[in-house]
Amino acid sequence: MTSHSTAAPDAAMREALAELGLEPRLVSTNDAEAFEAWLQVAARGFLDQELNAEQVGSARDRLGYRRLVGVHDPFAPVPNSPVATIASWIAELTVPGGRGIPSSAISAVTVAPTHTRRGIGRAMVEGELRLAASEGVPVAVLTVSESTLYGRYGFGPAALAGSLKVDTKRARWVGPVAQGRVDYIPREHARELLPELHERVRLNSPGELEMPGGHWDVIAGTRPDAKDSGKHRAAQYTDPAGEVRGVALYSVAANHEDFTKATATVTYLVAETPEAYAALWRFLLQLPLVGELRANLQSVDEPVRWMIDDQRAATVTVVDHQYVRIIHVPVALQARTFGAPGALALDVSDPQGLATGRWILRVDDQGAGTVTPWEDEAPADAVAVRLGITELSAAYLGGVSLATLAAAGRVQTTDASSATRIFSWHVTPRLSFWY
Repeated sequence: MTSHSTAAPDAAMREALAELGLEPRLVSTNDAEAFEAWLQVAARGFLDQELNAEQVGSARDRLGYRRLVGVHDPFAPVPNSPVATIASWIAELTVPGGRGIPSSAISAVTVAPTHTRRGIGRAMVEGELRLAASEGVPVAVLTVSESTLYGRYGFGPAALAGSLKVDTKRARWVGPVAQGRVDYIPREHARELLPELHERVRLNSPGELEMPGGHWDVIAGTRPDAKDSGKHRAAQYTDPAGEVRGVALYSVAANHEDFTKATATVTYLVAETPEAYAALWRFLLQLPLVGELRANLQSVDEPVRWMIDDQRAATVTVVDHQYVRIIHVPVALQARTFGAPGALALDVSDPQGLATGRWILRVDDQGAGTVTPWEDEAPADAVAVRLGITELSAAYLGGVSLATLAAAGRVQTTDASSATRIFSWHVTPRLSFWY
């Protein structure tokens, strides 16, 4: 896996793009000119403004861990500027049971509007999936701007995100009152605390990912080229023993028509213990001169809703967020823990052919699964489940039940209830950041 960042585009990707008169090129952050051209195109693809020299330099420092690919059109007026981009890296994905497994994290997928509807995006994404398969990486993951794009490649929305909006004037705190203390800290100190706290908690939440190092400066507002960095406020929770167990970052937008109704937005909150969680949310909900508290990328069943007396003071909007694509079915399934013992006869179809096959999944009383192939007849004690790789990937983290997918016509099974119990997990999956 150490060669992932320098792996060349595979032959099938090159051939598909060559038929369009295009060429994929690996881009190194050490090549200043090529990197800036790639970065400016990626920024344009996500509707960002043209980046200045300071922003480009900051990005070079942050993105060295990524494998960057640009697709070039030799007949374009600026041939050194790519017409499409994609990036990937190997990161650890948390799966049910508190274990992390290698995943190919895909990002920065753009195709210039001058070159859309030619199959460039398909060539790039399928090329990344084949690369991951050749490296033995069991799953691929991504977060998306458009939710309709990636199902065709086998990705399924596996961890949803809740956007929380709370009317703080109505939300009286009825949750526990922690015995530790909450204190303001400089955002630079928060930047130092966040990586270790995230590492200590990420295996508790299926769907969570190793945080790329450069993200912390974005979250804390400590990037050298950050705009309005002074709007970020940071607070920490320290337990009675003096250990820091949580950090919250937020910003406030004043309401100039009514100064008692400002809007506070939680940028990031990480809590190692229930006490830290309660203390930080209580602090945020009781901020003076704030009438509304907003927090994005939360779990769809945040405990904080049960810590206020009026649940109607809180509105939760649910969106798809972390997408998963299983590449090696046996490896992926044997990596996670399941919710109940039993046996499933899985008949999986995959348009890309990477994960097509039939497997028997047997789960023991401890939730450990073993996967073996089957060809002729499934064992009599196994529940039959026929589904596509998109559906299997969506259910992988326990975020959607096989019964729900069966009711939606996306899965066929002889016993939806039993299949759901086996595939279930008691912790709702989530991902706390974009990438």
